[in-house]
Amino acid sequence: MDFATLLEREKIILLDGAMGTQLDKRGLMGRGRCNLDATESVLEIHKEYAMCGCHALTTNTLTMNRIYIETHNVGVSVQEVNRAGAKLARQAAGDKLCVLGDISSTGQLLEPYGTYKESVVYDAFKEQAGILAETGVDGFIIETMFDLREAVCAVRACKDNFSLPVIASIAFHTETKGARTIMGNSAEDCVKSLTDAKADVIGANCGSLDPQQMAVVVSMIRAMTDLPIIA
Repeated sequence: MDFATLLEREKIILLDGAMGTQLDKRGLMGRGRCNLDATESVLEIHKEYAMCGCHALTTNTLTMNRIYIETHNVGVSVQEVNRAGAKLARQAAGDKLCVLGDISSTGQLLEPYGTYKESVVYDAFKEQAGILAETGVDGFIIETMFDLREAVCAVRACKDNFSLPVIASIAFHTETKGARTIMGNSAEDCVKSLTDAKADVIGANCGSLDPQQMAVVVSMIRAMTDLPIIA
């Protein structure tokens, strides 16, 4: 079953959990690099999540876009690290589970706070999404995004160029004042902008919230949209 069908048929979909903390437990701090340097460990983590009963696995490609790789001196090829990440997740998923291509921040600020234009960030996300799509992911998950404008760039890069479902998840700093990211984006603004960008699922992850605060944010989002929600 592809992910679009899964979204239509299932009321509750369980995704896997964090990859970074599992790599940390194994003494592996390279994150995306581990797709190339510690393939067996990444594959083992994917398989453990698959055995837990989730519906989809997430590629170990969180920040493996060109801008992040080059500005953080990760020292890997954008093509190689994303292709390897998608192949490892698919190997563990087999034909039974979906695979979501994981996309997150460039680690840089957009103008006027930083030096990066939206068009440059868009192109970086388009490039990464293209590699993941070519390697056979069933959808994209854009997660842990602190800046709504950057999140919209990522969603549009995926939806404009590929016919795959897109999950968009924002990292909120507080549940007060209408829920805000560290950039000041409100839950209402996030829902409107991500919906306009044609995200298929909207929600929240990470940030500075505990589960009870997250529930408050999710309830706000639920009141604003009929789209599926990720938390």
